[in-house]
Amino acid sequence: MPGLKISRAWGSRFLVYVDDLPLFGHIAFGIIDRGTNILQVRPTTLCPYNCVYCSVDAGPYSRRRLSEFIVDPEWLVKWVRIAYKLKKGEVIEALLDGVGEPPTHPGIVYIVRELKNFIPRVAVETRGFTLTKSMVLRLWEAGLDRLNVSIDTLDEEKAKFLAGQEWFSVRRVREIVEFTLKETTIDVMLTPVWIPGVNDNDIQDIIEWGLKIGVGRRFPGFGIQKYEVHKYGRKIKGVREPSWTDFYDLIHRLEEKYGIILDYRKLDIGVRKAPRIPLFFRRRDIVELEVRSPGWLKGEALGVSEDGNAVVTIVGVNDYTPRRIRALIIENGDGIYIAKPLD
Repeated sequence: MPGLKISRAWGSRFLVYVDDLPLFGHIAFGIIDRGTNILQVRPTTLCPYNCVYCSVDAGPYSRRRLSEFIVDPEWLVKWVRIAYKLKKGEVIEALLDGVGEPPTHPGIVYIVRELKNFIPRVAVETRGFTLTKSMVLRLWEAGLDRLNVSIDTLDEEKAKFLAGQEWFSVRRVREIVEFTLKETTIDVMLTPVWIPGVNDNDIQDIIEWGLKIGVGRRFPGFGIQKYEVHKYGRKIKGVREPSWTDFYDLIHRLEEKYGIILDYRKLDIGVRKAPRIPLFFRRRDIVELEVRSPGWLKGEALGVSEDGNAVVTIVGVNDYTPRRIRALIIENGDGIYIAKPLD
């Protein structure tokens, strides 16, 4: 594709290096503003794991992904600055998260350092295995405030099963987390997913370990999540999705047992409502788009608006040839644009 660096990842998947596409408008890469003072910043979709419950079907064995994306670090920082200005400076944190594993981005340290020049807090989500001690030290020197570590069990064999990879070692993840807390001022939040019948007791083990090593020095130490089945995600065979009533019953029992706040509705990390990045499209708008790239999922392409402000996912297409098409905007929630072609 003209203007894009596209190669191949994991056989048939496209690998797109993004350095001239708009970074507003897509759920998988770029910047997402949900109307708060925290910006979600997504530098890459690449992920080495194959987690059995992954809600976004990430990893080398994905069945639904058409493309993977890596955003140029300078381009990403430039667009975060634009977002910061559009939100009138009311941004307290940049959360580097995504549908991949953020530390796999080769420019992750640069991104953290540059964002810390104008955003008070920067946090990174990770499963932990892709971190090294040297990377942790470099992230600390760059100003990283917090690691959100997704760790669902302390049992080595169960961790391999949940991560979907035999090489995965939760023992190594524990060593990295403990090193981080001992040798740096980076805080750690442990964010296990509760999967009924699979890791019930493991959640307690994680809490006890976290309290022992001192997570939550400046931020809440735990962010327990509910296992949920998503349309395009993976489902664990024979495991039911718990109700919210079941989930909060568990959370409140654990709160009583350990004397800590675990109900995320009561956790305070400074999230407040803030001005939104203005929407570029309304639902039912008819727009002219320039097709620029294969899409993230099969049957999708990426189009760019005439003003160059936003990227739009065009669904129901299998032709990624550069061209202009008319399309109907069918979704625009949180500035994530989806359209279907009219031509």
